[in-house]
Amino acid sequence: MRIVAVVVTYNRLPLLQVLVERLLTVDAVSSILVIDNASVDGTAEWLATADVRHRTLDRNRGGAGGFEAGLRTAVEEYDADLVWLMDDDGLPEPGCLDRLLEEEDPSTGSGRRLDFWGPLVVDIDDPDRLVFPIRLPGGTRVVQDRASAAAAATDGVLDGIVIPFNGVLVTRALVERIGYPRAEFFIWGDDHEYRLRAEAAGARIGTVVDAIVQHPSVGDLGTPMMFGRTTYNHTPSDLKHYCMARNNTLNLRQYRGWPHVLLFWLKTVWFYLFTKPQPGRIVMSVRAGLAGLRGDFTGHERYLE
Repeated sequence: MRIVAVVVTYNRLPLLQVLVERLLTVDAVSSILVIDNASVDGTAEWLATADVRHRTLDRNRGGAGGFEAGLRTAVEEYDADLVWLMDDDGLPEPGCLDRLLEEEDPSTGSGRRLDFWGPLVVDIDDPDRLVFPIRLPGGTRVVQDRASAAAAATDGVLDGIVIPFNGVLVTRALVERIGYPRAEFFIWGDDHEYRLRAEAAGARIGTVVDAIVQHPSVGDLGTPMMFGRTTYNHTPSDLKHYCMARNNTLNLRQYRGWPHVLLFWLKTVWFYLFTKPQPGRIVMSVRAGLAGLRGDFTGHERYLE
């Protein structure tokens, strides 16, 4: 079984070096492929001397463009059976991939075969805390810590849940069925869309709660709102928020329908009027959502550094 680890990076050379050093110790990995989003911090020069395969893109195409290029290259050029996808700021704990592979191998006795599955992603400075809160299927409950996730799992797996692209495995067969991530999404929402597409295709999805990737905190994801009845993925980054508002509008329209789009817009207005007042964010959200509905994926470029 040929496993290709794909890492997407942009201007995070110190983190990339630590991650590559860790991946080089993982025996099950056949090849490491680094997709460099035209970094300007010496990444290209370092990759030229590193013991990994690499490709430097013509410009910063965001995580979405990077993972599209990486997954395509791994499957079509390197003949991967499984692709292990991750950002440059994640760090799999020793044994992470081995634990994930136990869920793919029916010889373990569980009979489980998964198509798209991954680890828990924990705060590198607070390993009991999840970096990305997980909404459990079939309700509104959100788990924020490792213990709660483990308690909700069945045989060590949260079925129907995966947090792409942070150390997730995807099979070649699934990629051939559903294609590649939407490169035009740039960031924030491309990974969720890929999961939704996999789900719509009947993929078997799961999170293995004792396989762990460490990750820096990303801020106020899952901020409570509406008196604690729901949460909102707030970010101080205008670039990330613009892409989230645009891409989430499209994801909800395609996979959930217009009522869910309207609910998302209502949440956005509520959040930036009452929870964290920033009226300008409402205007930005409207502009982003309408641009996405028109098929315009260039608006985020005004927020690039």
